[in-house]
Amino acid sequence: MTDQNALTTAPEPVTGPQTAVPAPPEPRSPTASQLSPESQTPQLPPAPRDRRKLRAVLRWTAAVLVFAAAGTGTAFGIASQERTDVPGLSTLSDGRWEYPKLAKPTLPPGAPLPFVQENPGEIHYADLEQLLLPVPAGGRPDPALRGEHSRVPVDRYLREYAEDGRESLREHLTEGGLRHIVARGWSMPDGTSVRVFLLRFHTSALAGYYFDAQLGGGPDTMLRPVDVEEMSSYDQEYDNDAKVASTERYVYDEAAPRGPVHVRHAYVTAGDTVALVVVSRKGAAPLVPFHQTVILQNQLLG
Repeated sequence: MTDQNALTTAPEPVTGPQTAVPAPPEPRSPTASQLSPESQTPQLPPAPRDRRKLRAVLRWTAAVLVFAAAGTGTAFGIASQERTDVPGLSTLSDGRWEYPKLAKPTLPPGAPLPFVQENPGEIHYADLEQLLLPVPAGGRPDPALRGEHSRVPVDRYLREYAEDGRESLREHLTEGGLRHIVARGWSMPDGTSVRVFLLRFHTSALAGYYFDAQLGGGPDTMLRPVDVEEMSSYDQEYDNDAKVASTERYVYDEAAPRGPVHVRHAYVTAGDTVALVVVSRKGAAPLVPFHQTVILQNQLLG
């Protein structure tokens, strides 16, 4: 293949008288310029640009574009994958539990939602068992909280509180319009224990009265859950911006000094229903999954 740099216009034939050609000088060592192809052909005006340099630039530009395209494809492949699918690029868990996909239960035909104008008593007409948060992945269900339709007696609920506060709660629940209680509990591989109770009253007014008279809602609560040494105070790390309309959350953490078991608990008031969520573990009860559990249970009731 002929090199483009060597492509020149052939010189026109020389006309006119011929002159004698002088004898060549003594041979000398050829220089680099004399060995180049240009030295063997008639010299023409230089091209506007050095084509060899231009081809080199084009080759490097093409190479850069190829690598850039390959890099872009690789970056897109990583960005389109889950981080845990890319070797050496995983995201550490923040401690949240993996709950099943949540969905609101189907209401009986013609039944209104709890927080609409057509339902002044703010009644949850859905099956209360279906409003309980399900057990997350890895959780082992508590067999003591697996009654028929998840219902439990009042005495089982009262066992969540220290003995000195149980009698007052019992009297109020017996005379204060309680319909029934459902519960679900589980334990996690790290030893964390979770119990969720839903107390349904005949109306939202009765549920609100029980909460105000017995459970409080102030920054400190003297009604101690079992295993709490002194008292519980508002959980200062809880994000109160994550609210569900027409409901209220009260989130507590056991105040120091603590005993061998650390207890976190929360109340959710939602129309005719009051929820109790308790998370406990020896040493320290995990914060993130506790908040997660409270929020999800609140969403199911909202």
